[in-house]
Amino acid sequence: MTIFLQMMYWIIAMAALLVITYFIVINGRAFGGVPKGKRLERIKQSKFYKNKQFQNISYTPSIAEGYKMSKVTFDFLFGKKHPLLKPLKAIPSIDTDLKKLDKNTDVFVWLGHSSYYLQTDGVSFLIDPVLSLYGSPFKYFNKAFKGSDLFKSEDIPDLDYLVISHDHFDHLDYPTVASIKDRTKMAIVPLGVGAHLERWGYKEDQLIEEEWDTEVQLKNNIKITFTPARHFSGRRIKQNDTLWTSYVLETPTKKIFLGGDSGYDSHFKMIGEKYGPFDYAILENGQYGDAWRYIHTLPEDVIQVGVDINAKKIIPVHAAKFALALHPWNEPLQKITSLGKEKELNILTPMIGEVVNLNDSNQQFTVWWED
Repeated sequence: MTIFLQMMYWIIAMAALLVITYFIVINGRAFGGVPKGKRLERIKQSKFYKNKQFQNISYTPSIAEGYKMSKVTFDFLFGKKHPLLKPLKAIPSIDTDLKKLDKNTDVFVWLGHSSYYLQTDGVSFLIDPVLSLYGSPFKYFNKAFKGSDLFKSEDIPDLDYLVISHDHFDHLDYPTVASIKDRTKMAIVPLGVGAHLERWGYKEDQLIEEEWDTEVQLKNNIKITFTPARHFSGRRIKQNDTLWTSYVLETPTKKIFLGGDSGYDSHFKMIGEKYGPFDYAILENGQYGDAWRYIHTLPEDVIQVGVDINAKKIIPVHAAKFALALHPWNEPLQKITSLGKEKELNILTPMIGEVVNLNDSNQQFTVWWED
């Protein structure tokens, strides 16, 4: 009996230690905040919020039919990996000094994965910046490919607008977003995500926090509209307590679609009919798999998105920095360029750090991922 009681005490103590450790970790600053108070009341009034969570327009299971989450997770963590899951040498990149870019030029600069710097009509935007060495809340997990980590937080110039599509760690990076706070005039985030930024020191009046179908007037006669995406959210165990979004950016000289993360669905056609055609569409192309086709676009889906929204030029992102899926690291660019030629779509493939002149329709790019 004494041995039995000792074992029970030991088990209870270990369980208590694990629970305490969990709550200490999950309440770390990297995990952000939880919507509450006025923000939570506003969320509850949203027509996209039902059954205590935000909903996609269409039914969206996290995993496709014919797959089991346990098997997909096991394969990702312990299964045999493709030899080119990660690049064999450094990703080629260009060390552009963002602070020296002429503010009157219209440019796009990819910073790796889904992070990019955008200037148009005299206004600067930084989208989904993840400039840490790891795309996760913990160091040594989900490390960036060598060469893709060229840009750091200190390289970011003063910003008119920080733009966040959703709160996953590979799109909303605590160290990056916290470090640029004093250089950021305003932050544009989907409903609920402001809770994270406020915990990290952003003021309420710095936040433009809205839901789908909301139009917001920005400086220099620029308008941004929150538009649907088919995805999910969450930095803790509870998911979908904040919204995810795409954006339509309309300026006096051009229309740009900021796609964020999304599986393919009818909302793209709706966006194209209501807001298109687009001069540029910046679309997710990478970190996909058949099991996740409802929440991430496959390369052939990206092509169809370009057709649906009537995009003149497509810039694919969400690749070449982290291994978040099991495909070869360069497969997304191989497939999107091949499929784009078949459909006669204009696919732009700059290197990380390469300046894309948004007013130059003849700019050419190398096939840098095949080197």
